Amino acid sequence: MLRLDLNCDMGESFGRYVLGTDADMMNEITSANIACGFHAGDPSVMRKTVRLAVSKGIAVGAHPGLPDLAGFGRRRMDVSPEDVFDMVTYQIGALQAFVRQEGGNMRHVKAHGALYNMAAVDRTVAEAIAEAVYAIDPTLILFGLAGSEMIQAGRTTGLQTAQEVFADRTYQDDGTLTPRSMAGSLIENPELAVKQVLQMVKEGCVTAVSGKKVAITADTVCIHGDGTQALSFAQMLRAALNQEQVLVQAL
Repeated sequence: MLRLDLNCDMGESFGRYVLGTDADMMNEITSANIACGFHAGDPSVMRKTVRLAVSKGIAVGAHPGLPDLAGFGRRRMDVSPEDVFDMVTYQIGALQAFVRQEGGNMRHVKAHGALYNMAAVDRTVAEAIAEAVYAIDPTLILFGLAGSEMIQAGRTTGLQTAQEVFADRTYQDDGTLTPRSMAGSLIENPELAVKQVLQMVKEGCVTAVSGKKVAITADTVCIHGDGTQALSFAQMLRAALNQEQVLVQAL
């Protein structure tokens, strides 16, 4: 039976600002990537999100990003491998403390936003992230863009990796995501997004914006939880996966 993990970025509220419907989305996903305070989140939000995930039996992961609250971690920064190693270590350690206090176990790490995209194509950034994760806990699973430098760096370091695909993002011919700055980077029709996920899981490929079919491996699929149709889409996707006899479970 085909298997697929459904992950979602969570805990991205900050102070008085509320983003996403974490409590509802937790009923549909199997893994939660929890913001660690650099691109989003704060200590109170981190604890509440960890507590919620642990109570629902959702796999908990750290979601470290660049130190850019104003830009939501989506703006590239000129950071050295040493900077990356330290900021990733700091964020994982912060979330890990809450996870332990709430009686849970951290399962994975997934970089956020610009840091994620940088690690997908820059081996030095990918290695810094992988080495930081391994030094903290070599049993953690490293999530990365399918077929990217992040996956290769994780494997070389000795980590278990999970190749991630995206339900609502379009792809280029080289398997990278279409930049958000370009038109057509997002799939806004939920039926088309479900169709893309099923293609990636069942056929092992994705149709790029050019029309070319690109080989891809899907271990986990990202569902963005901050969209207006996020919850209904998650429910639609789970129903479609069940109908196609794809087992939805955490890695």
